[in-house]
Amino acid sequence: MEIARDIICKLVEWKSSKDRKPLILSGARQIGKTWALKEFGRRHYDDVAYFNFDKRSELQKEFEATKDPRRLIRALSLYVDCEIKPETTLIIFDEVQECNKALNSLKYFCEDAPEYHIVCAGSLLGVFLSKDDSFPVGKVEFLYMYPLSFKEFLYHDNRKMYDFAESIDTVEPIPEIAMKLLEESYKRYLVCGGMPEAAISMLENNGNTDKILSSIIEAYRLDFSKHAPSSNIQKIADIWNSMPNQLSKENRKFQFKLVKSSARYREYESAMLWLQNAGLIQRINCITKPGLPISAYEDSQIFKVYLNDVGIMRVLAQLPPNVYISDNPMFKEFKGAMTENYVLQSLVANFEVMPRYWMSSGTAEVDFVLQYGLYVLPIEVKSGTSISGKSIKVFGEKYSSPLMLRFSGLNLRLDNNFLNIPLWLVDYAPKFLRLIKGLQ
Repeated sequence: MEIARDIICKLVEWKSSKDRKPLILSGARQIGKTWALKEFGRRHYDDVAYFNFDKRSELQKEFEATKDPRRLIRALSLYVDCEIKPETTLIIFDEVQECNKALNSLKYFCEDAPEYHIVCAGSLLGVFLSKDDSFPVGKVEFLYMYPLSFKEFLYHDNRKMYDFAESIDTVEPIPEIAMKLLEESYKRYLVCGGMPEAAISMLENNGNTDKILSSIIEAYRLDFSKHAPSSNIQKIADIWNSMPNQLSKENRKFQFKLVKSSARYREYESAMLWLQNAGLIQRINCITKPGLPISAYEDSQIFKVYLNDVGIMRVLAQLPPNVYISDNPMFKEFKGAMTENYVLQSLVANFEVMPRYWMSSGTAEVDFVLQYGLYVLPIEVKSGTSISGKSIKVFGEKYSSPLMLRFSGLNLRLDNNFLNIPLWLVDYAPKFLRLIKGLQ
């Protein structure tokens, strides 16, 4: 089984661009980057020339021998079964971080041979690019790929409900039967998360979902020891292992004492950055005052950290798959954290500006704040139908917010300046915001 990915549409846009440059597709490992590039090539090109620099180390010699793009094409053609032609052949450089000269060659393809279509990907490419000073700045384009979204999962889990969700064009309550069916798919997604292999396991009901997610977590841990600086390996592992404990607190503010009793921000800053660059965590900084741009009002030393995927978070926390169909009160607090993790995944993937969160002198806290056009909108996340939160109202009154958002188990509706979006429609938040008059 293969899962359709929205990233293909963005790759098509890149292909059609008149100013197209070589493309680097980055993102965490195991999210389907290689599959997406091959599938894109299969659908939209006559041929695909695939080169994996990890599996075929001899490729590096070709890039050491010359920087001339056309000479490189002649040499690379000997490694594949197809003729590499301008415009009609997609060239894929996979695990490109293993060959710095291949990355550097993108400059010359951009300048001297733009007729060749080149895309690059690789495990931990974000980590590599963050420290490489010979990268061809300005000669490439970047595209970031995220884990499978709930919307993408829904397309395969319940196509009828996917089509229904796509058809919503007004902000008004949806039928209760739709709420019920969407919630069922939503709970299934929370179990498997956005790792494609785990999602396929869930869709096929083969019972291997947790085994797959555990294997991915183990692969991440192996990456720590294989690719991180030796001085940071244990610190990275300590931060990673502390994540369930961090999110189990009512105040989700990241606390270094939960990593290690003697830990300090300065000592662990580079380890935190490694996890960010690897795409394994999302760091959300605090603001005490909303303003534009929102980045100018953040405190980078006060922050919350979530994982890149809610399925990974569940297995890392050693929660059983049936936890979402249980009303066990002992899960109530952590269920809220898991719901926040899920919502953040969607916000990061669907909006250009990274969300922050708001805190006021320790007396009020809003889960997320979102820069949307000329506005900073507060967001409240509720795992169920209880909506007794007061902090978002404090924010709204203090800063005269034109709109407040709540993601919860309640139906879609707009009450004055309070927009409630069901948790299973978070991916459609950009569309709903466009339907609100006065926000454009």
